[in-house]
Amino acid sequence: SIRVMEAFGNLAATFLSMKQLFSVQERFQREMAMSMISILEQYDAYTRGHSENVALLAQRLAERLGLGRRAMHDAYWSGLVHDIGKILVPIDILNKTSPLTAEEYTLVKTHPQRGEAVLSRSTELADLGVVVGSHHENWDGTGYPAGLRGEEIPLLARVLSVADAYDAMTSHRSYRRGVKKSVALEEIRRCAGSQFDPMVATAFVEMLESVPERPWSVPV
Repeated sequence: SIRVMEAFGNLAATFLSMKQLFSVQERFQREMAMSMISILEQYDAYTRGHSENVALLAQRLAERLGLGRRAMHDAYWSGLVHDIGKILVPIDILNKTSPLTAEEYTLVKTHPQRGEAVLSRSTELADLGVVVGSHHENWDGTGYPAGLRGEEIPLLARVLSVADAYDAMTSHRSYRRGVKKSVALEEIRRCAGSQFDPMVATAFVEMLESVPERPWSVPV
């Protein structure tokens, strides 16, 4: 009995130590990610606050869809880093106030795969990289970079796509003011089945219409 209790005590101590280690690792990852986002915000003025907004919206949408705690976690983190590939796009293009040329727009459209390439260098972040690399794919196959359609697009990328589009529409930019919440939600409704997964778009609209304020939670 004593040996059993000692073994149990050792197991409990190991579990608590691992739990503390994971907690420290999680905080470290978040601080590193926020540092990367801070660098991007200095580089691209538009992204200031955008990445955090998208992360929180994507997390809550994953919760709304009943995808589980792990998916909520991944939705949040992929939202935080979804634009990290823009660091590799020329700064004068990112901050240009006039319309982009075709060549400039082509360069901007490389940011999803550039972000995926950066994240895929880490085995722990590779899954997030797949989401980041696909968040500009469209349900009808007209998106980029690979022209994926329907369920070929990872589910969390479909979640991220809606969250990203909504925050982009409602955010002020140097060349235009953001639209009202009702206008953005109507646009998401209109694009369900073309740009967005219809199920995901419907859930997002219902989620935001059910609350008067931003329905954002603490990161999981």
